[in-house]
Amino acid sequence: MYEGKKQEYFCEKFIEKPLKNIKNLNMVKIDNVEKKDKNLSVKWSDGEQSNFNYLWLRDNCPTAHDKDSNHRMFNILEVSKDINPKNYSLNDEGKLKIEWSEGNHTSYYDPKWLRENCYTINNKKKYISPYQLWDNSLSKNFESIYIDHDEIINSDKGLVKWLELLHHKGIAIVKNAPIEKKSAFDVLHRISHVRETFFKTPFEVINIPKPNNSAYTAHALRNHMDLPWFELPPGYQFLHCLINDAQGGDSSAIDGFAVAEYLKKNEKEIFETLISVPLKFRDKDYTQESHRSFHAPAISLTKDKDFHDIRFSVATMDALDCHPDQMDKVYKAHHRFGNLLHDDKFQIKFRLGPGDIFSFNNRRVLHGRTAFDPNSGHRHLQGYYLDRDEIIGRLEYLKKQKS
Repeated sequence: MYEGKKQEYFCEKFIEKPLKNIKNLNMVKIDNVEKKDKNLSVKWSDGEQSNFNYLWLRDNCPTAHDKDSNHRMFNILEVSKDINPKNYSLNDEGKLKIEWSEGNHTSYYDPKWLRENCYTINNKKKYISPYQLWDNSLSKNFESIYIDHDEIINSDKGLVKWLELLHHKGIAIVKNAPIEKKSAFDVLHRISHVRETFFKTPFEVINIPKPNNSAYTAHALRNHMDLPWFELPPGYQFLHCLINDAQGGDSSAIDGFAVAEYLKKNEKEIFETLISVPLKFRDKDYTQESHRSFHAPAISLTKDKDFHDIRFSVATMDALDCHPDQMDKVYKAHHRFGNLLHDDKFQIKFRLGPGDIFSFNNRRVLHGRTAFDPNSGHRHLQGYYLDRDEIIGRLEYLKKQKS
């Protein structure tokens, strides 16, 4: 069983093996170049060794890209797979000069660019996730994920703080926002444009007669992600509380990546099933009177084996259609995963108040709520989506401007 580990996981996306007594790549020079069967072997002044494939070098010639758009204009298919350096040398500037065996073309490579993009060395670097995983212990320091609305509106520093919470922890609560309808557009536009869906923007999270979605009822909602039956579900969700004075209707959230990490370390067979067998999700697009469906594993990984997506929704998981030999283990894995995604050792519980904007990574942090009594008062939230690219792109831009 899970033992409620107290640690939080923090890191930058990559941590590089320190260069031997070299603080700046501008100081790293090429010492020697040797021609091999399929690549050039480069020995660096700090003792590192690189192997550059001939096709890779030709494809990445500095002249291959348009100088304005930086889009590649050269077509690697125009040369043969046997292209190789006819001659090579280091020029007076220390650049690697290559005269190619085809096309009457000469390339000049800056050593700093070669080193930065060296896949031989980069693939030896230790990858560390950018994500800070959390569990129920976050409840003891809940204010650490608060950010004031006006701080975001009035300063890039506040905006960066919000974006870093969203990117690293996957969750933040914006406090003291206006409570007028559609007023969250102002703070969201500090990031970028919103992601539109057929639910419209904003979508209304309110109890209504004859609802077409369980969110529009007073029922309890199990922890879930929104729109798992989309090919690309929205990256981030923002629930803006306008009023919440009904009895019940408390919120819950859980870090799906933290649960996945626990399974990866402690229940490997279940983890392997969750990352390898696609589940089927399905729901109705009421604007077109049709159904949409999509297959995806409950946990998907990046090329670095980091977590990319969590897809979980009891309400919209369709009848599974995996191979008969897999059905039993898939259900057992789903059962275990679902229970952990509602385990109080992992999830946090809180109550939104007017002016709060519950912000979270929709493809990482699952959210839910308790049932509420619509006769005891009103509960009205407005929801918005943004794509993950907008969060990361804006954060990188602001950090670049600051540096």
